[in-house]
Amino acid sequence: MDHPMITPAEARVDLSAIRHNVALLKERAGGAELMGAVKADAYGHGLVPTSEAVLQGGAGRLGTAFIQEALALRAGGVTAPILSWLITPGEPIAEALAADVELSASHPGLLDEIAAAARRTGRAAKLHLEADTGMSRGGAPLAAWPDLLAKALELKAEGAIEIVGIWSHFACADIPGHPSIARQLEAYEAALKLAEQAGAAGSEVIRHMSNSAAIVTLPEARFDMVRPGIAMYGLSPIPELGDFGLRPAMTLVARIGLVKRVAEGCGVSYGHLYTTSCETTLALVPLGYADGVLRHATGRAEVLAGGRRRTIAGRVCMDQFMIDVGDDPVAAGDEVVLFGPGDGGEPTAQEWADTLGTITHEIVTRIGARVPRVYHK
Repeated sequence: MDHPMITPAEARVDLSAIRHNVALLKERAGGAELMGAVKADAYGHGLVPTSEAVLQGGAGRLGTAFIQEALALRAGGVTAPILSWLITPGEPIAEALAADVELSASHPGLLDEIAAAARRTGRAAKLHLEADTGMSRGGAPLAAWPDLLAKALELKAEGAIEIVGIWSHFACADIPGHPSIARQLEAYEAALKLAEQAGAAGSEVIRHMSNSAAIVTLPEARFDMVRPGIAMYGLSPIPELGDFGLRPAMTLVARIGLVKRVAEGCGVSYGHLYTTSCETTLALVPLGYADGVLRHATGRAEVLAGGRRRTIAGRVCMDQFMIDVGDDPVAAGDEVVLFGPGDGGEPTAQEWADTLGTITHEIVTRIGARVPRVYHK
């Protein structure tokens, strides 16, 4: 796909790869419905175009962390069901209800706030109740679960809310065999049983717990719906077990801004952490930590330039970094690939994550807003 050189870098997003990944995950999920997690600007891939590809790939629903993300999807023309699960006091709950956004609640105080918004708008809130089964993050612990159910049923009887889902989240599904997995499943089953006994979990209520890692390793955790995130973007949720047939969707590229010949012994970039060992050519790549290239990549991460991999030479700066290309014939305007699917010999996001001691989620979500996303159908 041709793209005018209006900026020195771009993140190319392969929408066909996303559709492929979603279809593959849907197959792995058996008959369970699929909710695609598109929070954080679709993991840095671009919210609306990526969400459309996720739906085309077979997802029936979308999930966002924040209400404003869901409202941006609605503004972009997305009509599929959307769940927003991270709600703090004072957020635009009434606006979410008016836009038919489903919400999550895990404590009675939030239920009261949601019900108040429902009364003002005249629209019953569609709610997913979250149980904390061992993540110790969001959700109501089992000890507080009966009180949450009682409050929800009270508001349901009033007509202020509908209970449409009961959910939880794994802490260690990406560590196969971790003892917490069985404990969390047991706790979730207990939460479901309490909800059924209270009359809050009929057949119409969606039960969901599985993230990407659970989809590929825990068929017993599928329930009614699964919620893939990182795997939709082609990045393995459990790298040590392979890629599961997923195709990475993002390729991050930049164009060399400057090349120059320098002498032996030249210090490069802040702190002179790299010094040339002989006369050589340096190339300036106009991406930096303001764009998501971690400063920690200094002297560690590789890029593909001039047909060969090069290690970042010297400190990563806010807007740029340097590479040493030796005597190879590179020129300003030549393309540098930071990471991609690896088909052309370039590093992958997984390699960057492994090199920098992090996860692929951080690599792709950190790519900044001034790097345009360019979509390939």
